[in-house]
Amino acid sequence: MSTHDHRSIHDPERIRALAHPTRLELLDFLHERGEATATECSRRLGESVASCSFHLRMLAKYGYIEPAARRGREKPWRVAHGLRDIRPSPEVTGSLSAVTELAALVVLHQGERLRRFLAGAHREDDSWIQASTIATAEVWLTSDEMTELSQAIQQLANPYYERTTDPGKRPPGARRSTIFATVNPDPIVPDPVETGERGDG
Repeated sequence: MSTHDHRSIHDPERIRALAHPTRLELLDFLHERGEATATECSRRLGESVASCSFHLRMLAKYGYIEPAARRGREKPWRVAHGLRDIRPSPEVTGSLSAVTELAALVVLHQGERLRRFLAGAHREDDSWIQASTIATAEVWLTSDEMTELSQAIQQLANPYYERTTDPGKRPPGARRSTIFATVNPDPIVPDPVETGERGDG
């Protein structure tokens, strides 16, 4: 699973620190707002301030967020921008299970976000409906070709990332949008003959 940067993260503990629904929602909110206090996060997420404070501290502990400039007595947080590439390493025990656990949660999280968009589609301007895409494609690739395709998709999005941290670079009419793409081989299904299974007859 790759985010928009290139510092590889293989540490299972750090990866699992992100694998929590509330923490993913907090990151979404901080990306949207730029910065927010635990109290502001609480109002948005419908969680207690204590719960938000705990999860914000955990995100900070593992380097996903950082303190923003204080506002008097308030202590806001912001996303720690930097390139991250979260993926398993064959040399790091437990990294594969940690990444698959996080990736599965992200799929559910993004699926719910997409469901909410579709449920409210009747309130959207038609231009936004026509601009949105849910696409699938079946292709045959080598692992090297799949790597090239994944990198190409990433490169297409790169020019827009700086708008997240610099509102001045957002053109009129721009709204926060999400790119959610997967490039992966179909799962390996055991051959019934090889596993000794037999059908009727």
